Amino acid sequence: MSRNRFLMLLTLTSLGAGGLTACEPKQEVASQPAPPVEQAAPKPRTPKPLTPDQLAHFFRPLPPAKDAKPAPKDTEAQVMLGRMLFFEPRLSKNHDVSCNTCHGLDTYGVDNKALSDGHRGQKGTRNSPTVYNAAGHIAQFWDGRADTLEAQATGPILNPVEMAMPDERRVVATLSSIPEYVTRFREAFPGEKKSVSLTNAARAIAAFERGLTTTSRFDRFLAGEHAALTEPELRGLQLFALTGCTTCHNGPAVGGMSFQKLGLLEDYPGLTDAGRFDATKNEDDRGKFRVPTLRDVERTGPYLHDGSVKDLPTMVRLMAKHQLARTLTDGEVDDLVAFLRSLTGELPPRERIAAPPLPPSTKKTPEADPS
Repeated sequence: MSRNRFLMLLTLTSLGAGGLTACEPKQEVASQPAPPVEQAAPKPRTPKPLTPDQLAHFFRPLPPAKDAKPAPKDTEAQVMLGRMLFFEPRLSKNHDVSCNTCHGLDTYGVDNKALSDGHRGQKGTRNSPTVYNAAGHIAQFWDGRADTLEAQATGPILNPVEMAMPDERRVVATLSSIPEYVTRFREAFPGEKKSVSLTNAARAIAAFERGLTTTSRFDRFLAGEHAALTEPELRGLQLFALTGCTTCHNGPAVGGMSFQKLGLLEDYPGLTDAGRFDATKNEDDRGKFRVPTLRDVERTGPYLHDGSVKDLPTMVRLMAKHQLARTLTDGEVDDLVAFLRSLTGELPPRERIAAPPLPPSTKKTPEADPS
């Protein structure tokens, strides 16, 4: 065999069909899946802006304060008596605390203190909410323990920390000892054998408070005057609605119509107040509070049930974080605060909210008792 033919046979013997040498085992090549095709992340969906009419759907305008009239069940005599009693310090044990002490009518219905000063300077555990626009609330007090303005009015008078009157008998004795009040109670509640009573005093105060409303430029917007709000205020209103704030803050008072847990989506730090649970003893109500009105919110700080938040931008950030699980940008906070400031309304005419002349005491009027 020639040398060339020998080399050719050797080469054919040493090669397999796959081109591998005879001394190497054939390897199975695992099939590999095709690499995934990278897709661009979907862009965040920008909510479509709401029209002015859609925005107005969440709320309802208040009647102008100058046009406010007594409710059908209230008479002018009851309203006038209620105004006097609202400013009457003799409804307190030491004759030094009135409804207006904590709910100053010339300071938007509050005293701008975290906790108000009551009998002998005592302080309660909850902030005094505004009395303006309170008639439209689902209930009164932070925990909603009073269903009506009438039920609320009796609470502070008999509360030992607030006005500290020992009992209803002392209230009646005080009012009955002042001739002008006896006359005014008879005029306000004609036909009643005992018109001077704690119940009727509360009815009169409630009649007066029902007329305490504060309308603002926002009400003009709701009535169709869309130019009543500035561009930042309109942006804030859009954000207010699209972020979900209107879930709780809606209706004529922009709030006050429901109870909500503080720390709904993220626990609120340091919360020890049981809230509505104190009134209902229902565990589902623990940590819930009546949603406050946002009308005049610029003027009614400090905020929350305990008055622990001093400024409005901080309050806005905290609510977004704990109630909506949302972190706001500085620009969003600015716009929301701009909108909230548009809710600052006009106080009723001075002649309706100024302290009226109060009748003089008599020799038999129970004396102030600081104990």
